[in-house]
Amino acid sequence: MLHIGCHLSSSKGFLHMVQEALSIGADTFQFFTRNPRGSSKAKKPSAHDIAAASELMQAHAFAPIIAHAPYTLNACSAKPDQLLYARELFAGDLEIMEKLPGNLYNFHPGFHVGQGAEEGIRLIAETLNAVITPGQSTTVLLETMSGKGSEIGSGFEELREIIDRTECQDCIGVCLDTCHVHDAGYPIVEDLDGVLTQFDKVIGLDRLRAVHLNDSKNPRQSHKDRHEKIGKGHIGLEALARVVSHPALRDLPFCLETPNDLDGYAEEIRLLRTYG
Repeated sequence: MLHIGCHLSSSKGFLHMVQEALSIGADTFQFFTRNPRGSSKAKKPSAHDIAAASELMQAHAFAPIIAHAPYTLNACSAKPDQLLYARELFAGDLEIMEKLPGNLYNFHPGFHVGQGAEEGIRLIAETLNAVITPGQSTTVLLETMSGKGSEIGSGFEELREIIDRTECQDCIGVCLDTCHVHDAGYPIVEDLDGVLTQFDKVIGLDRLRAVHLNDSKNPRQSHKDRHEKIGKGHIGLEALARVVSHPALRDLPFCLETPNDLDGYAEEIRLLRTYG
């Protein structure tokens, strides 16, 4: 069964997000823990909100949901105050996620901003080791990136290096973003099997825990990271249909991050369910 959802606003709480997901035919969803481009505090959900949302998700066999860290979180910042901020924010989000056990927390690994990739990788792993609590139920996901600027994580090897330096190995996974890997240069249109074989060899498919399903406004290896609606970009519907139906991927939670409103997401979900 295809588990698919989209990015939803968390402003009205978990129960509202579950209800909204159901209204568009989704059985998972993603949300920002706080203002994605700001430094506002995360809104802590009430026990009643969490209990009601959990009951409804269980009743409708939801796949794990995905919390997305704000873009301002740079786990390898060169500035000590920004690095401290990132770690405090990260730890606070994981504390909230533990109130809804067994779900996923996704983050962009970060920008090394002139320090070099090796130092960036070291700092990201150091951040993870500082914030992950042994035995936590939340799986932290490193997202595959497009490689713009000094971004870490556009190559599978960089993600592998971060994972290798992380102490709580059972708490780490990867979220594969179709737009990002395409823009990073991986030929998911022409050779999805080959890309997944490479991922398995470098990282291991057992680490792959979620997929961001997006088309791309730009050609392969553009390093641009500009998402497009399903079937309207350079990846195309045919290739994305192969992603949702692939035996190695089809049981994972898929999340749409396409430029859409709720009606647009509902249409894309209906379309993709015909392939999954």
